[in-house]
Amino acid sequence: MGARWQKRLYTRYGPWAVVTGASSGIGREIALKLAEAGLNLVLSARSQEVLEQMATDLTTRYSIEVRVVRLDLALETGVETLENATQNLDVGLLIASAGFGTSGSFLNSQLEQEIEMLNVNCRALLELSWYFGRRFAKRGGGGMVLMSSIVGFQGMPFAAHYAATKAYVQTLAEALYVELAPMGVDVLASAPAPTNSGFASRAGMRMGMAMNPADVAQPTLNALGRKSTILPGRLSKLLIYSLSTLPRWARVRIMGGVMDGMTKHQRRDNNLGLGKG
Repeated sequence: MGARWQKRLYTRYGPWAVVTGASSGIGREIALKLAEAGLNLVLSARSQEVLEQMATDLTTRYSIEVRVVRLDLALETGVETLENATQNLDVGLLIASAGFGTSGSFLNSQLEQEIEMLNVNCRALLELSWYFGRRFAKRGGGGMVLMSSIVGFQGMPFAAHYAATKAYVQTLAEALYVELAPMGVDVLASAPAPTNSGFASRAGMRMGMAMNPADVAQPTLNALGRKSTILPGRLSKLLIYSLSTLPRWARVRIMGGVMDGMTKHQRRDNNLGLGKG
């Protein structure tokens, strides 16, 4: 079984893959799977040291070529840096895994941080999808994985803007799946449930149930080229399907109640004069 999915990935999307957000979480796990399948990798993230260690390990273990591109996709020059670093490579796969979230009261949020999230989750994703989509269409084939989330299927109080950015990712991927298919380009939205990937700590959330990045990586790669959206793992399916028969307004309130519980400590800390500055 393993040999079949590895051969399929390499044949359809090799010899090079680009992975953003590769230093941790889901991006890191997908990079490991791609290396296992024999694809050469361009790994990008903000952490140069972590990426270089990954490159050394993967090169030694799988005898592949790995290039490291340190960049911050919140900056306007981030995608251009990645374009320049890959223009001479035969890239057939983009894993757009870079992203982060915020949570808590919208009116208490820091506007600068929200704009940074918008730049990473949406603007940079738009640029990457446009640039590599054109490259893959000209090449005659390729694939793109855009990391969505189950929070993107309805509004989510106490993570309002983060959910909105993931709704952007989800709808973009759904449309590109249809639009680019005649050009031989596969597009997939991967929409996992909350995942233990460092996301919660940065977003200021305390999660109960959560998935592991490894539970997301393999189902996502298996679904690429076969469907437009994947809900990887049992938790993702449980949370989405259990709400699917409810009207949208009810889903918003239920998801808001869940997020309220995961961010209640923020309001307590603010009342104590903590969590500021």
